[in-house]
Amino acid sequence: MFLSEKEIEVRYAETDQMGVVYHANYVIWLEIGRTQLIKDLGFSYAGLEQDGYLSPVTNVNVNYKTPVKYGETVMIKTWIEKHSKLRTTYGYEILHDDGTVACTATSEHVIVKKDNFRPVSLKKVHEAWDAKYVEIAKVNA
Repeated sequence: MFLSEKEIEVRYAETDQMGVVYHANYVIWLEIGRTQLIKDLGFSYAGLEQDGYLSPVTNVNVNYKTPVKYGETVMIKTWIEKHSKLRTTYGYEILHDDGTVACTATSEHVIVKKDNFRPVSLKKVHEAWDAKYVEIAKVNA
C-alpha cells in the first residue's frame, strides 16, 4: 500500500479554549495530507483545476481518539482507501509524536467539470492519475 506522510506543527490558532486542536481543523489537515499524497505521486491538484476540473468532498468521517495540543507535532498518513469509476475514498491517520493515534478519517471525492459541476471519470480527465489510483488503492470498486 502506498502511504504518504506529512508532518504538521500545531499552531496556537488551531486550538480552542480547552487548549486542544479544534475539531474542524482536523478536516484542514486531511486536505493537507491528500494534497501531499497527490504531490508524492507526481500529480498536481492545482493542475487539475487549471484543466477545468474540481474534486469536491462528498463525504467526510472523522473519528477522534486522543486530543492534540498546541506545541505538538503530528504526522498525517494518507492513502487511497477505495477508487472506482467516479469516486475516490482517501484514508487518513493522524498520529502524535509517540505514534499514538489522534484520529482516523476518510473523505470521499468525485471529479466534476468546473463550469457545470457534472461528474466525470478521472480516467477521462487524467488516465495516468487514474491508473496510479487503481494500482495503489486498497479496494477497487
